[in-house]
Amino acid sequence: MKVVSVNVGLPQRVRFNNQVVTTSIFKHPVHEKVKLSKLNLEGDAQSDLSVHGGVDKAVYSYPVEHYDYWRKVYPEIEMHFGMFGENLTTQGLHEDSVNIGDTYTIGSSGLVVTQPRMPCYKLGIRFGKMDVIEKFLNSFRSGVYFRVIKEGELKEGDEIRLLSRDNNNVSIKNIIQLYKKKNYNNSELQLLKKTLELKFLPENWKRHFEQEIHKAKTKYQNK
Repeated sequence: MKVVSVNVGLPQRVRFNNQVVTTSIFKHPVHEKVKLSKLNLEGDAQSDLSVHGGVDKAVYSYPVEHYDYWRKVYPEIEMHFGMFGENLTTQGLHEDSVNIGDTYTIGSSGLVVTQPRMPCYKLGIRFGKMDVIEKFLNSFRSGVYFRVIKEGELKEGDEIRLLSRDNNNVSIKNIIQLYKKKNYNNSELQLLKKTLELKFLPENWKRHFEQEIHKAKTKYQNK
C-alpha cells in the first residue's frame, strides 16, 4: 500500500444556485514533504467545520483504483488526483478491507481509521453534476477518514504500513451497508450492536445506529 498523491486546498468562494458558497473540495497535488497536524495537512483547511474537519475527519483518503470506475461513469469529466476532495490518493487501501480502528503509519505520522465519507452537495459542485451524490453513496466507494494519532510528515510515494487491526472487524464498507439498510436480519443486527463497541467510530454514527437498533426492536415486538 502506498500514497499515490498528496492533495491540499484552501477555502475558496464559488457560485452555486445563484449564491456564493465557500468550499475546500478543490484540491491540487503537492510533490514535496508535507507536515501533518492533529487537524489537517499543511496547506489544507476545511471550510464548513460543522460537517467537515475536526479530529475525526483530519485526513481523507480515496483509492486510486476507483478513478477508472468514475471515468466510465463520467467520461466527459477530466479527473485529476484530488477530484474527490481527498488529501491522500492511495493504492491498496480499500473500503472492504479497512476496519474502523485500524492504525497505520505513513511517513513519520500515525493515523487511525474513523469512518466513511458521506457525500454532500459540494461534491456535486466539484463534478458540476448533482447526481454524483447519490451515485457516490450507492457505489460503496466512500473513501476513508482518519484521525491523526501521531503528528509527522508524509509525501507522495510513501508506503502505508498497517500497525494494528481492530479486533471487531467492522469495515468501512460494513458501515455504509448498515447505513443504507432499512430492514436488518439477525446477523446484521449483531453487526449493528458491534458498531457501538468501536472506540474510534464517532458518536454521531453510534447515535444513528442506536436508533436503528431501537427501531428494529420495536418493529420485532409489534409483530
